[in-house]
Amino acid sequence: KLISIKLSTFNLCGFMSRDMSHLSGFSMKILVRNLDRAVTEAEVLELFKAYGQVETCVVVKDEATGKSKGFGFVEMTYPREAIKAIKGLNMLKLKSMGIRVKAADDKV
Repeated sequence: KLISIKLSTFNLCGFMSRDMSHLSGFSMKILVRNLDRAVTEAEVLELFKAYGQVETCVVVKDEATGKSKGFGFVEMTYPREAIKAIKGLNMLKLKSMGIRVKAADDKV
């Protein structure tokens, strides 16, 4: 009986974590690479807003020059929307460059 209780608890926890993914605190960070240096945060934000709720959008800039380094990060509130954005935007031509979009590593 003890084993079945542990398994039931495990299954319940697994079920709950999947169902609770729509709650805040489960956001997903996305790496956007190969950006034209003239692309702004506002332009990147507009691309991702078409797929869902965006928490943050940052184009990384050189500290000395203030110019874009050609990559950035977007954090989306809901992982399901983030995955759709990744699939929909990866290799999109933006200002004549095919951008690369993927889930960011935890260490980033």
